[in-house]
Amino acid sequence: MKNILLICGSGASSGFMAAAIRKAAKKRKVEVTVKAASESQLDDRINEIDYLLIGPHLSYMLNDLQEQTKDKNVKAAVIPQAVYGTLNGNKALDLILKMED
Repeated sequence: MKNILLICGSGASSGFMAAAIRKAAKKRKVEVTVKAASESQLDDRINEIDYLLIGPHLSYMLNDLQEQTKDKNVKAAVIPQAVYGTLNGNKALDLILKMED
């Protein structure tokens, strides 16, 4: 089971993306939990996740977030705008699965 947190500015748009990823994972029989939150909630949730996906509009925060998560064994990545903008759950799930390597 992979525990994933998506963050964006307010948590609203990441909620739609999280739902799209859950739907794609269910179809592909990949076991994940996907939650969405605002970036200000990361500290509260950091100990319960394996992967951190960041909305493209927060890409400037990637280095800081990777620094914040490195001791927690959490892998972080920015969701590409083309994936995020179209709410493509399959492509986002592909990104998560590639992060395992």
